[in-house]
Amino acid sequence: MAERNLDFDTVINRRNTKCLKYDFARRRGYPENVLPLWVADMDFRTSSYVEDALNGLAAHNIYGYTNNQDGDGFFEAVAGWMKKRHDWEVRRDWHVKTPGVCFAIGSAIRGLTEPGDAVIIEQPVYYPFADIIRKNNRKLVVSELRQNDAGHYEMDFEDFERRIQEENVRLFILCNPHNPVGRAWSREELLTIGKICEKHGVTVFSDEIHFDFVWGGRHHIFQEVSEEFREFTITATAPSKTFNLAGLQQSNIFIPNAGIRRRVQLAIAQTGYDEPNAAGLAAAQAAYENGAEWFDAARTYIRGNLDHLAEYVRDNIPGVRVTNTEATYLAWLDCRELGLSETELEDRIVNKAGLWLDRGTMFGQGGAGFERINVACPRRVLDEALRRLKVGLA
Repeated sequence: MAERNLDFDTVINRRNTKCLKYDFARRRGYPENVLPLWVADMDFRTSSYVEDALNGLAAHNIYGYTNNQDGDGFFEAVAGWMKKRHDWEVRRDWHVKTPGVCFAIGSAIRGLTEPGDAVIIEQPVYYPFADIIRKNNRKLVVSELRQNDAGHYEMDFEDFERRIQEENVRLFILCNPHNPVGRAWSREELLTIGKICEKHGVTVFSDEIHFDFVWGGRHHIFQEVSEEFREFTITATAPSKTFNLAGLQQSNIFIPNAGIRRRVQLAIAQTGYDEPNAAGLAAAQAAYENGAEWFDAARTYIRGNLDHLAEYVRDNIPGVRVTNTEATYLAWLDCRELGLSETELEDRIVNKAGLWLDRGTMFGQGGAGFERINVACPRRVLDEALRRLKVGLA
């Protein structure tokens, strides 16, 4: 059986499918006809192997309580992908399934900290981090990433350590690779930040959901940078970004330390979550076992879109700069040279350009003057978005 879904140019109509990306503009305060390139999912049909697995599930037509067990191939599929793609040996006893990475973050916060405890993040960063911390009644501590003159983002290690000490931080949520600024953190950077956490007894939740989209070089799994890091690290992965399966809610979390794992599992159990989504299990196993050809083709297509966007913006939209995208399929647009206020920039993009992007301040105050754009779409859609952006920012 061969992969059938390798056409990434055809525009698929996602409207009226209960699609968060396309069907919720008015509810979110946007005009009905905006072109959405905001939330991080792809406008591509996923692997035909996933399609066949879900069709088989539908044909069986019984959707009772479901889980995986030893010998059914699920864990072997997950572990096989980690080994082949990242040379990462994961163990079965480390493995915890959750219905999403954000669910896992919330469970880790509740399981490993107490109300009022401090949790640190590095902004600008994926905005649910701050939201989950606050909604769990923990103290949000922010260490701002730094930019050099070339727009390259770096961790501020001195500020990070100082805030850990001053606020008695218990947990660090690391975004690796980084969304939205597109950094693929180097081994040296991760080693430095990890040593700081080790020194001060800070547990690390490493969100590595975008780890299959690193452009050039390799992704460094935080817990593997130093063997000691396994003792205080939770590593979150999922097929959702890699294979466009976010709606099926299946994530694979790896926690080597048995004590930390028990506390997180207890917090998960306290939510009432038990058996995972049957469709999510079937899709994830099919993707990890047979989806490599589809993923490699999608990855190549997305890489072309990133290059195309950077070239177009450079040549056609003065005052806007694309931050070098080392990872993810999300480009970070620096619009500060336009001299517009946040309100003016948003008005230009939404009402003049007719685009729905993610404004930079959603990711923290360090995102002021930036916009995030998702390029995992057919080239025709991206070209229309770029044309609109040029008109809107003229």
